[in-house]
Amino acid sequence: MEASKTSAAVDVVKLHRICMNRQATPNKSMKALILLLYADVANDAAPSLVCLGSLLLPSSMSAVHLSIVNTAMHEAKLVEECDELVEIIRQRKQVIAVKIKESKVMKLRKLAQQIANCRQCLERSSALITQAELSLKENDHTRFLQTARNVAERVAMATASSQVLIPDVNLNEAFDNFALDFSREKKILEGLDYLTAPNPPSIREELCTASHDTITVHWTSEDEFSVTSYELQYTIYTGQTNFISLYNSVDSWMIVPNIKQNHYTVHGLQSGTRYIFFVKAINQAGSRNSEPARLKTNSQPFKLDPKTAHKKLRLSNDCLTMEKDESSLKKSHTPERFSGTGSYGAAGNVFIDSGCHYWEVLLGASTWYALGVAYKSAPKNEWSGKNSSSWVFSRCNNNFLVRHNNKDSIVEASLQLRRVGVLLDYDNNALSFYDAMNSQHIYTFDVSFMLPVAPTFMIWNKSLMVMSGLPVPDFVDCNEQQEGICRQQESPYVSGMKGCH
Repeated sequence: MEASKTSAAVDVVKLHRICMNRQATPNKSMKALILLLYADVANDAAPSLVCLGSLLLPSSMSAVHLSIVNTAMHEAKLVEECDELVEIIRQRKQVIAVKIKESKVMKLRKLAQQIANCRQCLERSSALITQAELSLKENDHTRFLQTARNVAERVAMATASSQVLIPDVNLNEAFDNFALDFSREKKILEGLDYLTAPNPPSIREELCTASHDTITVHWTSEDEFSVTSYELQYTIYTGQTNFISLYNSVDSWMIVPNIKQNHYTVHGLQSGTRYIFFVKAINQAGSRNSEPARLKTNSQPFKLDPKTAHKKLRLSNDCLTMEKDESSLKKSHTPERFSGTGSYGAAGNVFIDSGCHYWEVLLGASTWYALGVAYKSAPKNEWSGKNSSSWVFSRCNNNFLVRHNNKDSIVEASLQLRRVGVLLDYDNNALSFYDAMNSQHIYTFDVSFMLPVAPTFMIWNKSLMVMSGLPVPDFVDCNEQQEGICRQQESPYVSGMKGCH
């Protein structure tokens, strides 16, 4: 049989060689015949013959042959796995058979002991009966009474110590204490099938949450029961739209392996930064990736810095509210403190040198104020915006304006403006102001920032309150696009915020 198979393989090789030597192109029927012959002998012929056949076949047919070999590998793997299952069943059969045999020996020993006990009982009973018969034949009245008394005492003693006349044989306990039921295992075996890689999971962006340095990613999977683990991959989003190319940039990706749940919180992220996430579902057959999801961290929270507050401003205990107060306690002079006449200002306790950050200011009934950012070197004895180191949006009674380097520009805003949103996109050189209540854009500075900037606030009447650490609202992107001033905000934010010194 082996010789015939090898001979058949050699014949196939010769057939193909003839075609090649004659520079003849085999027609479709010939190609199909050669493939079928190779398939018939590939599993039994020598490996070198299969390799030789692959070399002789044209390139268009080599792929088909590789597919056949791949199928043969799967078939061999199937045989291997089934053989392992059979071997496991054989081993379990031996183990259970040994247990049954041991149980049988134990029960036979117990039965033999019970038979021995019964034999002893019968022997004692026979002796008592013999003694009783002798007593009945006794003619002497006194001896009869004495013998009968002895028999009665022996019977009483025997019944008092144990029920010796009742055999201790319990068939239910000794012989019916186990059962063989493999119905569950049979159902499992009937459900055997080849395993495929799980379907791609889906990131649920509406369930994902973020803080200034964390993002919690949630996802779902249709093949949850076949998934052995998940792997989360993420990197800073650079605005690259070719996700395949981005994914292949292995060096830039952070990987969290062996996740057993369908959610994970990533810590230590940069504030005001957009990230791109993939989730990989994994089992023994392989893995598949989810579609990419772009998620962003919130802005870094900050407070008003008491060391910078003008001596005629009063800050709340939480340093989130500032109020004009002529009777405020005298404060010591420091280089950081706003000190000029009318420069009733305070700065935030952070310096921003990268990222996209958003905060809001609640203005209450104030009609004189200025909001914006400034370099650390900006003068503290004059209004913000009067120099080249600060940029502000300001209200002076019924007029709204923006100011930088002592140049004012009138802007349109509602007199009912009570909540101003400030968006600092440091990496894209933009500082924008919004009517946060009405989701309307007011103005955007084009700024080529050269140094870190701090949020700055001035007020001439009433009070204001700062709300920081907020996510960038959706209306910011939408309104900027509508008005044609939208800038690229999805940039690689590489540091974050630095505390004031």
